[in-house]
Amino acid sequence: MYRCKMLAVALVTLAFSGLAESDGIDGFNFTPLDASANSADWKPASPWKVPKGFKQRVVSDETDLNIYDGGRNDWHDMNTVNETGPEKGRYLYRTHELRNPNSQPEGGSVSVVDLKTGETRILVQDSGYDALDGIRWTPWGTILFAEEITDGRLFEIFLEDDRMTAKRVVDRAAVGRIAHEGIDLDPDGNLYVIDEHHGRTSGCNGDVPCGGGVYKFVPDVAGDLSAGALYALKVNGRDGVGQGEWVGPIDPLNVRESGSAAGGQSYQRPEDLEIIGDTLYVAITEGPRDTKVDRRGRLVFTSELYEGRVIAIDLHTLQVTNFVKPGVNAPVEIGKPGEEGHQSGFDSVDNLAEAPNGDLVMIEDNNPSDIWFASQVTNAFGASRSVTLFASLTDPGAEGTGIYFSPEDPDTLYVNVQHSAADDGDGTWAISREERKGK
Repeated sequence: MYRCKMLAVALVTLAFSGLAESDGIDGFNFTPLDASANSADWKPASPWKVPKGFKQRVVSDETDLNIYDGGRNDWHDMNTVNETGPEKGRYLYRTHELRNPNSQPEGGSVSVVDLKTGETRILVQDSGYDALDGIRWTPWGTILFAEEITDGRLFEIFLEDDRMTAKRVVDRAAVGRIAHEGIDLDPDGNLYVIDEHHGRTSGCNGDVPCGGGVYKFVPDVAGDLSAGALYALKVNGRDGVGQGEWVGPIDPLNVRESGSAAGGQSYQRPEDLEIIGDTLYVAITEGPRDTKVDRRGRLVFTSELYEGRVIAIDLHTLQVTNFVKPGVNAPVEIGKPGEEGHQSGFDSVDNLAEAPNGDLVMIEDNNPSDIWFASQVTNAFGASRSVTLFASLTDPGAEGTGIYFSPEDPDTLYVNVQHSAADDGDGTWAISREERKGK
């Protein structure tokens, strides 16, 4: 089956493989990997396969702070730092995606690491927090974090002056009750969120499509999320690309149904989002499977079938395009490393981040979990002209999450490992360039 599939994708693969190879060096100044990592090569002390000239180190793991002991993983998920204010860039904040708090008495947690001293502690924890995921520093000096469950909440943490102690936590219900992950803000203080829901297949109460949308919250007062209006993205075009518009206001306490009733676009499990310049990028983790059988019983591949993609939304024109899509400008993944016929490719994209030069960084919710960079230089259809493989996780069964570049440390990519196969192996890693000899 793999041989047939490889023949089916060979022609479309040629369309972009030459481009990536000819670029050679991309915006983070690395030579792309030639293939994903093989779990047979796993070394717990260095779980990431990285390009030549790069190194990796543990920032903080369960040996520093073991929130959930007894063999339970800490599920490090997303990262941010204090991007503004005194000592900006010194403190790293992380969500921990503990699920089912009814059986986990501690509940979900947000932790903080002092990157200068290494001190690590719990910032907030509550027995009712469930599946904490997205996290974002605000321009006014607070932290937003949210729950990745149906009717999930979004919270705002106000900090004490030491930046390692929470003063209070406020539930921002006006932003919407949905399965939150991605959180970002534009320069005007508008907040963008997604609903991580299989909107095209699960729907709402039997209605398909429904939910799984992209939403914009416009506060009544910039910097105050207590009141405002919530809107859903509507797209007039095939498969969620084309001309968009914000429709609403919709009901923040019934986001899926009210957003869909207003005409909001349903995607298949949107997860993260990232604003770079005037563009909002959204990771759509799933799509139709990458093969089908035609009327003559032949196995075929088309660009209409894919396993996850990234869309780009121009925040001025609201034109929506496919920015990275397997079979179009990224390779299609076939099988697993070590298997006959394996081809490394782009599959189940999850978290997004902005690279120091403005490239979009993407990590997969997949095994192996790959990290990709995509240039903002696009073709006439809005697709990135260069999509290259930067790193890949060897830890068997683990997932890489929370990719993040601190504005104060552009040479370091922070990334988490969750549900590691190693005992107390969940943690935050830093990938950076090795120092050149003679310097």
